[in-house]
Amino acid sequence: MQCREIIKALDELAPRAYACDWDNPGLLAGRIDKDVKKILLTLDADDAAVERAKEIGADMLLSHHPLIFKPVKHVSDEDFIGRRLVSLIQADVSYYAMHTNFDIAPGCMADLASEKIGLNAEAPLEITVQNEHGACGIGKIGELPRAMTLEQIAQQVKTAFDLPFVTVYGSQKITGDIQRVAISPGAGGSMVQIAIAQGAEVLITGDIGHHDGIDAVACGMAIIDAGHYGLEHIFIPFVEAYLKKTFSDQISVIQADPAFPAVIM
Repeated sequence: MQCREIIKALDELAPRAYACDWDNPGLLAGRIDKDVKKILLTLDADDAAVERAKEIGADMLLSHHPLIFKPVKHVSDEDFIGRRLVSLIQADVSYYAMHTNFDIAPGCMADLASEKIGLNAEAPLEITVQNEHGACGIGKIGELPRAMTLEQIAQQVKTAFDLPFVTVYGSQKITGDIQRVAISPGAGGSMVQIAIAQGAEVLITGDIGHHDGIDAVACGMAIIDAGHYGLEHIFIPFVEAYLKKTFSDQISVIQADPAFPAVIM
């Protein structure tokens, strides 16, 4: 099974045409004609993932977040990006990323996350693409099947995404039942005003700063910060299942170890 065949299948799942203009998905290092028998799946192509890929003899590393976002002027071991690229190339590991194309494509991140919490999604939170599939974009907004308190929704998010904790903004001020919910996996600071404008009573997202959180509450919307990794780690088992279904026993797919931020009590 060549790398190009796997890439073709991944592009069918989440076409790169869906990616945001600023993004950089695709084959970022290695050989497109590489014979692939083993793939390591990870959210981030960090040092641990690169070393794990080499340790298990992976032929391909597949991540959600791209290691390269901006133009690279040199590839050497003098910085962490170059060090990882050099390490992957020396080990003949082809490296592929699928980021906002996976966030946006039908049936992928936005849909998966909303389904996780039982949201009857009406539309993308932020529309980025209009095509034969209709409106697609970042996140989802819609109604829960029944009204719940903010604490109940936070507990549901913890359970649905198997999280050790979430951070809640608005628990003291927003005390009534909530039904209109927005969810935006990843870094959601730019989604706050969009969610408020669409009447969301709570936004479930990650990487929320202190001022974004308290400002949202001042505007009448609570925020549940479930963490960047916390919401997006669903990428790993979903893509594993897709690859196994597509290629059966032709390739071995291995998940990277969980990388939740540590909780120190």
